[in-house]
Amino acid sequence: MTRSQGQETRNGQEARVDWQTRGTLSRLVLGQMATQALGTAVRFDVFDRIGPGELSADALAESLGTHPQATLRLLRALAGLQLLSETEPGLFRTTAAGDFLRTDTAGSMAAMARMFTDPVMLRGWDLLDESVRSGGTTFETVFGTDFFGHLKEHPELSAAFNEAMSQGTRLTADTVPHHYDFGRFSTLVDIGGGDGTLLASILREHPKLRGILFDTAEGLAQAPRRLADEGLTGRVALETGDFFASAPAGGDLYLLKSIIHDWDDERCAAILRRIRDVIPAHGSLLIVEPVLPATVPADPPGGVYLSDLNMLVNVGGRERTADDFASLCTAGGFVLRGVTPLPAPNIFQIIEASPAWQAASAPLRGTA
Repeated sequence: MTRSQGQETRNGQEARVDWQTRGTLSRLVLGQMATQALGTAVRFDVFDRIGPGELSADALAESLGTHPQATLRLLRALAGLQLLSETEPGLFRTTAAGDFLRTDTAGSMAAMARMFTDPVMLRGWDLLDESVRSGGTTFETVFGTDFFGHLKEHPELSAAFNEAMSQGTRLTADTVPHHYDFGRFSTLVDIGGGDGTLLASILREHPKLRGILFDTAEGLAQAPRRLADEGLTGRVALETGDFFASAPAGGDLYLLKSIIHDWDDERCAAILRRIRDVIPAHGSLLIVEPVLPATVPADPPGGVYLSDLNMLVNVGGRERTADDFASLCTAGGFVLRGVTPLPAPNIFQIIEASPAWQAASAPLRGTA
């Protein structure tokens, strides 16, 4: 083995170097650059413009009104990230991964990529040091208001966020209806359910079930169109409101998907107490969230820990362990009955809880 292959000299002595592991670290060091390149590409609709065929850098630059050489360099960076392939000098097509950044692809992540590479999501991360130091969010420091308040003031950004959340929910929406006995209930209330992606999927699989979709006016903005497209308008009532202040009565099953991780423990308990105020004795509560293990495993789902930091920086919430969810349920007037993991690659789990008064006679189910 030559020195260039696996050794370097330090303090006059040769030391073995694991260059493959070092390369992994280098990719993390350069990760923000990759994010910025991807963000620029989705804002320029690069993947849609290339489409299912091929496109030259010059043609793309002409259509965008961008600098030809700089455009070529961006496309080559995207090829280096394996999102594009350069089939001959200056000619590009999308890869399998790049296809998911086209809006016409089944399972598209284009809206998610656009939202999560937007400066509104990233600028708070520039002050991560301060969040770690203080334990508080930095979004308000940058923008002068909280994250959801900022969305309310910017309807176009709010719509982009709603679409991103809808895209992020689709894998879970395809899975959840088959991993819980929804058929024993009559009315499902989806709290903070946005455009109704998950609720619609559950109702399609359980035709006797009716739904109530509850969110802010901004959160529900795209719901009428979604439900009409699904043919579910007659089975779903839309209700606007603030889940810290109230929850709709009339359901026997209440659902919170990707809501709890947005908030601190005190505000989560407030949300649960509002549901506890209206849920019947025989009702159930489902919380659909990632559940962190007690310690980070050897092969961790890295994204969920980055999501945890994103909650810290941007909204003040956090991802939680099963014990954390049990404590939250207790604070909100519920008892955790079981935790059911969804099959990979889904990182979400179904956390089922019952009103505290019926817990003594209710059997545990699911897996912890």
